[in-house]
Amino acid sequence: MSATQTSIKRNVLANYVTQIYVMAIGIVMAPVYLHYMGTEAYGLIGFFTMMAAWFQLLDMGLTPTLIRETARFRGGAIGVDTLRTFLRALEAIFAGVSLVGAAAMILFAHEIATHWLKVQHLPIVEVTQAVMLMGLAVPLRWVSGLYRGVVNGFERQVLLGGYNIFIATARFVGVLAVFATFGATPVYFFAYQFVVALIELGGLAFMTYSLVPRGSGPREKFSFKPLMGNLTFSLIIAFTATVWVVATQTDKLILSKLLTLAEYGMFSIAVVAAGAINALGAPFGQALLPRLTRLVAENDAAGTARLYGNATQAVCVLVAPAVTALCFFAEPILRAWTGNPTIAHHAAPILCLYAIGNGWVALMSFAFYIQYAKGDLRLHFIGNVMFLVLLVPLIFWGAVHYGAIGTGIVWAALNSLYALGWVPVIHARVLKGQHWKWMMRDIIPIAVPTVLAGWLLAILVPWPAGRWPTLAVAAAVGGVLLAVAGAGSSMIRSKAMIQLAPWIARMSKERP
Repeated sequence: MSATQTSIKRNVLANYVTQIYVMAIGIVMAPVYLHYMGTEAYGLIGFFTMMAAWFQLLDMGLTPTLIRETARFRGGAIGVDTLRTFLRALEAIFAGVSLVGAAAMILFAHEIATHWLKVQHLPIVEVTQAVMLMGLAVPLRWVSGLYRGVVNGFERQVLLGGYNIFIATARFVGVLAVFATFGATPVYFFAYQFVVALIELGGLAFMTYSLVPRGSGPREKFSFKPLMGNLTFSLIIAFTATVWVVATQTDKLILSKLLTLAEYGMFSIAVVAAGAINALGAPFGQALLPRLTRLVAENDAAGTARLYGNATQAVCVLVAPAVTALCFFAEPILRAWTGNPTIAHHAAPILCLYAIGNGWVALMSFAFYIQYAKGDLRLHFIGNVMFLVLLVPLIFWGAVHYGAIGTGIVWAALNSLYALGWVPVIHARVLKGQHWKWMMRDIIPIAVPTVLAGWLLAILVPWPAGRWPTLAVAAAVGGVLLAVAGAGSSMIRSKAMIQLAPWIARMSKERP
């Protein structure tokens, strides 16, 4: 096995370990926060998550461009001085934007607490202070993404994964010490998040400058020239990021105004659970983008196609069972997770719809990865324009008339339409003649049997009333669905046969 093959497998494994850990710890801690803080205060956590996502609009495509430039530096396409100058320019932009963003959130904190959020029981002063602390923590976490991009571009996912696990543990679990010492109030919760964001930023900045070497010549001068040279690519990425944030956060923004804070907390619980789907696909993207970019730069068409197909199968094997389970068994899973039948009953249909939409997103991401690697995002740009034009008015209509159920229906339907209608157009341009082979080899044989198995299990499996027995049944059901999905993957079957071949040969020789 080559060093590059070992490297990407190690990076994918590190990304998955990190992503699963962060996802699992967030899922485990959500009902704990509900217990300590209550549904209304948990709604503030959902609002905080949504604000952090909207802040990503200010990235303007610069971090993905930095990842690409870092990968190109490692491939010898640019020099170290160019990379360092590019990084310095981005640091200046990020520092300025974060200061303005923090000032705006602090300035309008009282208006947000009194005129936007529908607070019923929490003191307005406490909500205002919590929003101000969000205004400090959110920009710091955003700037951390810049340095995280450099580490990712160097394909140091093992190092980055270990650090992310440390930060996630501090962020999710460490706050319990604050609850025990000072009390489980939103102010103490978000003050602690601000401190963790400071630590996260400092560690990532140290990592970045440990990886980026200094040139042998004089210190590089500050300049925006490298940034201007990547302006077109950055702007397309910026538009893509804008579409993604608007697509995934418009419903949350509108619902934060329409729903009471307690109702928004229940909606946020469903969104957290459905976010597990995104967590299953994201690690592959982190590892694939720099590697696909390098393979395309080396004109390795066969290697590019092979990696693209195998990665699709791997993600589909994980995503198809998760979506199926969260659709057919949403209420018992939520009941076992939160321990609250009322929340489970209200959040279950929302969870099902968002899981379907997120499942399509995980699979559609591969069309973006291959376009990104080839530096040709024209069809991605056009597709996102069409998606956005449809999504925003439909989300608004669905939220106003049907609440969270309406936004869930729109999210599931439009992502299904994009995947089935536009991805074939993209493949016709960047993977000519491969779309239906990709569907019939890498997706349909995995997804269809898994959904059918979920439907049969929904008919046959009785769900117990107790919380822990329900968790045990859910784990067993998930194992069955994962086995079905794995059996549908030609890549996994091939690897299994390779592993079993020596055993089969030995058994054949021993047979009389």
